[in-house]
Amino acid sequence: MAERVRSMSEPASLDFRFSVAADNQRLDDGDSMEAVYQQLRAAILNCEIPVATPLSQVQLARKLGVSRTPLREAIRLLQREGLIEASPNQRVRVAGFSVEDLDQLYAMRISLEALGVRMTVPYMNTADMQQLEDCLARMDELTEIEEYDCWNVPHRTYHALLVAGAGKRLCKQIEQLSGHAERYRRFYTAQTSGAWLAGLFEHSTIFEACKARHPAAAAEQLGRHYSTVALRVIATVAPEYDPVAIRTALRMVLQGN
Repeated sequence: MAERVRSMSEPASLDFRFSVAADNQRLDDGDSMEAVYQQLRAAILNCEIPVATPLSQVQLARKLGVSRTPLREAIRLLQREGLIEASPNQRVRVAGFSVEDLDQLYAMRISLEALGVRMTVPYMNTADMQQLEDCLARMDELTEIEEYDCWNVPHRTYHALLVAGAGKRLCKQIEQLSGHAERYRRFYTAQTSGAWLAGLFEHSTIFEACKARHPAAAAEQLGRHYSTVALRVIATVAPEYDPVAIRTALRMVLQGN
């Protein structure tokens, strides 16, 4: 892994704030496990807790205002997602970036969302197109000031609309994968010169393909968009890595045209 990523992985103290709960806000006991899970997950995916940060369960429980029991359950769920790592002595930390994970994750996103957009575009109506266009307009406004958190709201809506006709199970899986990609997406946006304008152009080309009622072209542009993000991150953090899964998934999408 490149030196840049290693520097991001230095252990840090728990000197951070959750975007959802204040330090003095206690969580309702009945919903505490789910609330703790959601807050920790959001903090990790939004890079509010740095990579490789050791997590003291005592400090976390105090910070979130919960007992250790719901916290342990939440940590177990986050371990299953690969967002937290635990050592034999029960010390836990935020999982680091992994190019293997990035390669597989974006290969899955390209494959599933290419299928989803192909299923959705033929049935898009005028209202759907207007929603997509509204999202693009809002993204355009926020690109000028490079405000990621605000920009990400219409961005997530835009991508959800592209696959809305794919069915409940497929949409749920796509949403989960999008959440897992958040750390990589933020890293790409922050570390890549021209990322904001490139993203705006790529989202516009996807929209034009949808507007032309060309599902294969929309799938191709979506696949190229995701591969650009993933390959730029890989080139930054591990330029020697060969992203076989991404290249294979993209080739399948392009051959499907």
